[in-house]
Amino acid sequence: MTAIEELGAVLARLGGDDIPAVQDKLRLHVVDTIGAWIAACRTAEGRAFARLRAHVPGCDGHSSLLDDVARNCALARLSEVDDIHLASMTTPGSIVIPAALTIVPACAARDAEDVAAAIVAGYEAMMRLGLAVNGPEILYRGIWPTYLAAPFGVAAVASRLLRLDAGQTAHALALALTLAAPGVGHHNAPTTSRWVALGNAARNGLSAALAAQSGFTADVKLLESGFFANVYGITPRVSAMTEHRGGKPMVGELSLKPWCAARQTMAATQALREIMQDGVCVDEIVAIKVAVLPPHRKMIDHGVVAGDRASYLTSLQYHMAVAALAPAAALDLAPSAHDLSPAMGTFMARVEVASDDALLADYPAAWPARVSVVTTAGTRDRLVTDVPGDPRRPFGEADLADKLRHLITPVLGDGEANTLLNRSLGDLLGRYTVSSLLRAVNQTCDAPMHDNLRTM
Repeated sequence: MTAIEELGAVLARLGGDDIPAVQDKLRLHVVDTIGAWIAACRTAEGRAFARLRAHVPGCDGHSSLLDDVARNCALARLSEVDDIHLASMTTPGSIVIPAALTIVPACAARDAEDVAAAIVAGYEAMMRLGLAVNGPEILYRGIWPTYLAAPFGVAAVASRLLRLDAGQTAHALALALTLAAPGVGHHNAPTTSRWVALGNAARNGLSAALAAQSGFTADVKLLESGFFANVYGITPRVSAMTEHRGGKPMVGELSLKPWCAARQTMAATQALREIMQDGVCVDEIVAIKVAVLPPHRKMIDHGVVAGDRASYLTSLQYHMAVAALAPAAALDLAPSAHDLSPAMGTFMARVEVASDDALLADYPAAWPARVSVVTTAGTRDRLVTDVPGDPRRPFGEADLADKLRHLITPVLGDGEANTLLNRSLGDLLGRYTVSSLLRAVNQTCDAPMHDNLRTM
C-alpha cells in the first residue's frame, strides 16, 4: 500500500475508541474556532466576503455547499486567532472545523461522534501532510503549508462524513493533492486575496471527496512517485503520513493562540509580559534585546505599514509595544485600522531583534525566544519556550471563555455571546446541535455589518 492508501484506511475507520482520548481538547478547539469564525466577520476581509456573496450572479441570497465551505474556512483562518500545530507549521482548525460544521447538515443521520471523527480526520490529514513536506522550512521559501494542505484536510473531513470506504478516501486525498497549490504571493493591503485563494483550496477538498464518491480515481502514489520533488522541489518524508505517534490522534499536539498575532511573535511577547508582571514598569524600560529563532527573524523583525493588517500581525516590535502599553488591544483583529500612537512608535524603536542558533535545539516542535529588558535599575532576562495555549501551558475553559468574550461580544452583544459560550462549552456536538450552531454562525456572517450587530 502507498502512504496515501494507508492513511485513507486509518481515516475511514476513525471513531469509537479514537475520540474519547481527545474529546475534551477537541471541544475547546471547536469552540475556539467558532469564536474566530464569528469575530472575523467584522474585519475588512469579512465584510468583503459578505459583499462577494451578494454579488454572485443568480445567487439570490443562496449559495452552494461548495461556496459555503470556501467562505466559512476563509473567515475562520483570516481571523489570525485560530489554532496552530507548530511542528507542521499548519493552522488546521480553521480549515477542518468550519468544513465539518458546514458539510454535516447535508449528510443525513450523522451524530456527534461522526462530526468529531471527521474533525479528527481532518486534523490528522493536515498535520501529517505538513510534517511530511517540512512545513516550517518551506514556509520561508514562499510555500504556505496551510494552503497546500487545505484541500487534503477538507477531503479527509468530507470523506469521513460521507462514509467513504478506505479506497474512496485514498482517492479523495490523492485528488485533493493534485488540486493543491503552493502559495499565494505577497500580502496586499488593505485586504488580501490570499483568503479567497484559501477558501477555494478548501472548496477543492470537498470537490475531491464528492468526485471520489462518484467513482473518480486519482494517483495514490503521489508522495512516493517524485511528483512533489519535480513540481515543488520538496522531497516528502513519507513516513510522517503513517508513523505511530503515541497511539492517540494528533489533536493533543495543537496550540491555541492567546491573542491575535503571528505565532512567531508570541514567545518574545510573552517573555516581556512576564517580566512586567514581575514588577518592571514601562517608564523604567530603556531597551529590549530579543533573541529569536533564525528562521523567524526576517518575518517578524520590522515595523508596521498603515492600513496593512499583515504588517501589524507579524511585527514583533508592534506586539511588544501592545503588551507594554495597550494589553487590552491584543485581541484586536483589525489593528491596522487604528493610528499608531507616538508612544507606541517610541517603544517599538527600543526593541532590537537578533537571531540565536542556540534556540534551535527543539525546533520546530517548540518556538522559544529570549528577552533581555534593560531598565534604569538593571537588566531582567526571561526565556520562554511555551506560551499560554501550548500543550505544556494549556488553556482551560475559563481561559478560552475569556478570550472568546473579547472576540465575539462586539459582534453578538453580552447576552448572546454568553449564551453561545455556555451552550458550546457545555455540550458542543450533542444537545446544542451542529445545525443550530451553523445557522447561528451563518446568520452572523451573512448579516449587514453594522457596529452593533445583533443577529442570533
